[in-house]
Amino acid sequence: MTNSIKTIAKINNVAIQVDHESAEKWVPIRPICNALDVDYPTQLEKIKEHPILSSTVGLRPTVAADEKDRNMQCLPIRLIFGWLFTINPNNVKEEAREALIHYQMECYDALFLYFAEKTDFLQDKQTLIDEKATQFQSIQIQFKSAKERLAKAKDEFDKARSYSFEQWKAEKMQPKLPFPENT
Repeated sequence: MTNSIKTIAKINNVAIQVDHESAEKWVPIRPICNALDVDYPTQLEKIKEHPILSSTVGLRPTVAADEKDRNMQCLPIRLIFGWLFTINPNNVKEEAREALIHYQMECYDALFLYFAEKTDFLQDKQTLIDEKATQFQSIQIQFKSAKERLAKAKDEFDKARSYSFEQWKAEKMQPKLPFPENT
């Protein structure tokens, strides 16, 4: 088992390790609590009371700090980051506090970007749709007008093609009298 163990993070110089061969990556809770100097039983109780975390926490075989296999309470790696976000920095040891606060600030920033970017995207998309709709409608109007002009030009072209010698001769014979325009 030890050959598939990988360190995924270091908290206060304590390596947090997971078994990379398992389908779901499980992270032991106790080493993180020890590294932050928060009360492990209290954190485990909070996890077990949490509506999301409680359904995923469980005993898993893990390699402990002494490199021996132990059954430890673990959370899936995808939930560890959220759990760390819930730890009150005032409850961790002084040397870990600044790093935890920095981590939690990154979480706040990541959440903001995730939700704000979607809002920005939707606004930008709506602006683009409005611009393209206006452009489309303008081209539709131009196209309709062009179709009408094309039909008129084709009609005049067809008339010119069917213009006969007799018509030309008849028009030539018409007297052209200059009349003043009505005023």
